[in-house]
Amino acid sequence: MQFEWDEVKEKKNIEKHGISFKTASMVFLDEQRLEFFDEVHSSHEDRYITIGLAGKVLMVVYTFRNPLYRIISARIATERERRAYFNGYEKI
Repeated sequence: MQFEWDEVKEKKNIEKHGISFKTASMVFLDEQRLEFFDEVHSSHEDRYITIGLAGKVLMVVYTFRNPLYRIISARIATERERRAYFNGYEKI
């Protein structure tokens, strides 16, 4: 997998959530991660949400621009998202 992101957006994400996009990209190594299509935010491009483990359980929003995964945002998962991850839910 190859990743890209906007450096300015990453800096804002670190300031707001304390998560770098490099750290966020580690979620994709988690074979148990959950993947969801983000219908609400996909009006201009298809966006996806993944919840997985990268030291902590993280929620990462990204889009796929073949062959690159473009990370849009990342944060520590909410309690509800953590429960979904640990219980293997298909929807959150």
